Amino acid sequence: MALSASSPWVALAYLVAGVLFIMALRGLSSPATSRSGNRYGIIGMTLAMVTTLVTHGVASLPEIIGAIAVGGGIGFVTARRIKMTDMPQLVAAFHSLVGLAAVLVGWAAYLNPAAFGILEGAHIAAHSRIEMGLGIAIGAITFSGSIIAFLKLAGKMSGSPILLPGRHALNLGTLALIVGLVGCFTQVDDLWVIAAITALSFGIGFLLIIPIGGADMPVVVSMLNSYSGWAAAAMGFTLDNTAMIITGALVGSSGAILSYIMCKAMNRSFLSVIAGGFGADSGGAADGPAREARPWKRGSAEDAAYIMKEAETVIIIPGYGMAVSQAQHVLREMGDQLKHAGVNVKYAIHPVAGRMPGHMNVLLAEANVPYDEVFELEDINGEFAQADVAFIIGANDVVNPAAKTDKSSTIYGMPVFDVEKAKTIFFVKRSMGGVGYSGVDNDVFYMDQTMMLLADAKKMVEDIVKALAH
Repeated sequence: MALSASSPWVALAYLVAGVLFIMALRGLSSPATSRSGNRYGIIGMTLAMVTTLVTHGVASLPEIIGAIAVGGGIGFVTARRIKMTDMPQLVAAFHSLVGLAAVLVGWAAYLNPAAFGILEGAHIAAHSRIEMGLGIAIGAITFSGSIIAFLKLAGKMSGSPILLPGRHALNLGTLALIVGLVGCFTQVDDLWVIAAITALSFGIGFLLIIPIGGADMPVVVSMLNSYSGWAAAAMGFTLDNTAMIITGALVGSSGAILSYIMCKAMNRSFLSVIAGGFGADSGGAADGPAREARPWKRGSAEDAAYIMKEAETVIIIPGYGMAVSQAQHVLREMGDQLKHAGVNVKYAIHPVAGRMPGHMNVLLAEANVPYDEVFELEDINGEFAQADVAFIIGANDVVNPAAKTDKSSTIYGMPVFDVEKAKTIFFVKRSMGGVGYSGVDNDVFYMDQTMMLLADAKKMVEDIVKALAH
């Protein structure tokens, strides 16, 4: 016999699970405490799941356990096999599953309301229909939007914005229609209404993410994470499950806060993220041509090795190019050799470097770069004026001084690293033909103290490591 959901022990169990979830988020805020944060989250989720199974009459416990075993097994194998450079698309894929789960739970509640205890007489309760409609809508948007984000991040779809004519009017009109249908659903308990909500929500998810370019994906991933949380919270109300409400609210609010912080870091409007298509108005195609031919200096691995070995301070700025070439391990090896030679080595991380929040932090942690050597933009930007070397590997827009000086630039106002103040700059990139997603030429390329190291990032750093050894 199932324990009553109104039992004080059940409330206590959900409260403890909620506290553990908060501790998990707190732990995940820093690479140094991320392992303990994950443990708190696992314990909290296990407690919430066991409590839910005990307090609800389960028709077939073996089927539930079997489903958990299959899903957990797939997740375990996937997590073991996935490369750290593929984490952004894995996160996007997981978000899509959360959204799809919300849609399926909503439809299950609609098709069998008696099993969910949401009937009032012969019809579904009005407040339950609101929760159901919102949960399905947010879940469907999360699912389809995450699919597009996954395809862009995995390189299976162009990272360039796909612009539809009149997209803003189309998006706003579709969103207004969805809201209107959710309101209609509270009055009209018909199949066509919930089907229309589902179909339109799947469609608007595609429309919101397709116009967004690859360089803005960190904010997209963060926002989709927030959507998945709100979808889970809405389904928590439908299921009358306190743990789902708490968990969903935590994920939704933390994802929204992180998105707001990242928008500030990119000089974006938070509302434009929610509306969709914000990246398309401010960026060019990836690897667009430089605006003009200007003189620049080419350096070699030997040049970089000699100058950095003689330096007192070297600040390394990694970007998405490092992730693509998987150069994080050899970069850490280069840093270790420089430290062995008495050089003070620091790593500077921009809030939106990479393809998801914390992407560079995760890669450097995977390569066992000490946490106390990794600094955020606001903590290290004042040190470039005293630095002997700024070593830029695979980054571009986050070190472009046009963001500070050129009001006509599409990246104007975005906080960037003051690398131009360093005595020597080494800039690792594949060729001079590309100027990054924004399409804005970078004056750092042509500065007197800059040496361009043109090659695959991993190959170039490997050559530097060999030169340092000699």
